[in-house]
Amino acid sequence: MANSAQARKRARQAVKARAHNASLRSRLRTAIKAVRKAVASGDKAAAQAVFRTSTSTIDSIADKKIIHKNKAARHKSRLSAAVKAMAT
Repeated sequence: MANSAQARKRARQAVKARAHNASLRSRLRTAIKAVRKAVASGDKAAAQAVFRTSTSTIDSIADKKIIHKNKAARHKSRLSAAVKAMAT
């Protein structure tokens, strides 16, 4: 356990930051699942719309350094490929 006042405060802040980061990470996973579900449904127009909104979510989370920018790019690339591979 933290002994100094500074260490106690940092521990409190770390708990708060961890909870915030966890919620953002959850939002990221939800956005990715939404695109995969739209692709599975077979409606290309809907999948493209969901992909557009998910892309902005993924980018914003990468900008906040919750995930690495290359990981964000990898997710977007794979989701984009899945949407493009759909039959028109």
